[in-house]
Amino acid sequence: MIKHNYLDHLRDSIREKNNNIAFKRKKWVQTNSYYYKQVLNTLNFIVEPNTSVLHLRCSTGDILNGLQCSEKVGIDDSENLIYEAKKEYSDIEFIHSSVENFSLDRTFDYILVTSVEDVVDIKAVLDCIYLHSTEQTRVIILNYNYLWNPLVKLAEKTGMKIPQNLHNWISEKDVNSFLELSQFEKIINYRSILFPFNIPVLSWFLNKYLARLPILRRLTMLNFTIARKEAFEPKEHSVSIIIPCRNEAGNIEDAVTRIPKFGSHIEILFGDDKSTDGTADKVREMIAKYPDKDIKLYNGPGISKSENVWAGFDLAACDIVLILDADLTVIPEELPYFYEAITKRNGEFINGSRLVYPMHNNAMKLFNIIGNKFFSIAFSYILDRPIKDTLCGTKVMWRRDYQRIKKLRGTWGLTDRWGDYELIFSAAKLNLKIIDLPVHYYERVYGETKMTGRIQNGIIMLKMCWAALNKIKFH
Repeated sequence: MIKHNYLDHLRDSIREKNNNIAFKRKKWVQTNSYYYKQVLNTLNFIVEPNTSVLHLRCSTGDILNGLQCSEKVGIDDSENLIYEAKKEYSDIEFIHSSVENFSLDRTFDYILVTSVEDVVDIKAVLDCIYLHSTEQTRVIILNYNYLWNPLVKLAEKTGMKIPQNLHNWISEKDVNSFLELSQFEKIINYRSILFPFNIPVLSWFLNKYLARLPILRRLTMLNFTIARKEAFEPKEHSVSIIIPCRNEAGNIEDAVTRIPKFGSHIEILFGDDKSTDGTADKVREMIAKYPDKDIKLYNGPGISKSENVWAGFDLAACDIVLILDADLTVIPEELPYFYEAITKRNGEFINGSRLVYPMHNNAMKLFNIIGNKFFSIAFSYILDRPIKDTLCGTKVMWRRDYQRIKKLRGTWGLTDRWGDYELIFSAAKLNLKIIDLPVHYYERVYGETKMTGRIQNGIIMLKMCWAALNKIKFH
């Protein structure tokens, strides 16, 4: 924290202002309950239940109290605000301290910074946050849209908002710059509240739908920036490769021999989904033929590829889980690229993209290419992230993150036969960093494609997109 007479004077004046309004704060929160409810709706969408959260500039604790977390800690430099918070919410831990220079003996799953307009040294705050973060910690910074500056000042003068005389207004770009300076990386921005007052039906329509549309979303009042630590410590990790297969006997040995060595250990799990061509026997043959490789066979439930994959994930024992389709149309030789991308923290959910490199012969039918292009556009809009290929079977994530994704399975409207949508939607909901990794795509040399019933599958995918649109975009 930088000390200077002028800066210290500014800190003192802000603290005095907050001390003076502390006893009025509860009344103003109740008066503007609709606004605070909208803020909490967005935060509870971002923050997972039963996690730990540290709230900097916690004020009287109303936001912290409304979060569905198991561990809550609030910090504020106003002794009067902390007094009011402790009096109202005795079950929450509140600490009177500078948010620019605090020290706790723990880390948190989420760290929330509000009233950033009242922070004198934003970089000092982020530097402290860095020390209380892990690689999985998500930092949430809430700030006003600069376009609302005149309206907020008008609201303060007319008594519609408690007078705070916010001393700095920062843009979304400014927030991103501060994050970079303190070695954080922005993942995504959420925008909220186009109309902060409660007019039945109208407010609901404006804030739930119009506020999420292109252009109009730039006019919303609040910006929620989600970020993660950039730290990277080189380390070898183990990998579980899940290969779901049904009638793929001719591809099994190729899969075993063509998977390169990478990571500290590779576990290959073949999930035989009630094959009739001797696939399971071929896997057993490979187990005997290559005793130096950690090859396992499990019985898939014979319901769908997704259920087969979930069964493999549940059996996986390594740090990283990776899906490789048994048709080997995505070549095993490129799997180390996925490992490198996730271990170097380029992303936390690595999605293969077959639509960059030229495809081999008839690897993908024209109808499938058109469908993929359409759903790529739909996904990119729904998730506010570029997703080029929604149905590439090769996907990689940390096993610890899959355990979180698992809790969201089955919540997207319909059963996903392939599992791709379940994984992508859930990874986005958890604010994992999703990146596409271009792969070469080849025509299968053995067996028949399982991607049949294209029209029926397309309808199912559309319905899942609609469910995700309402649960993610229009939450």
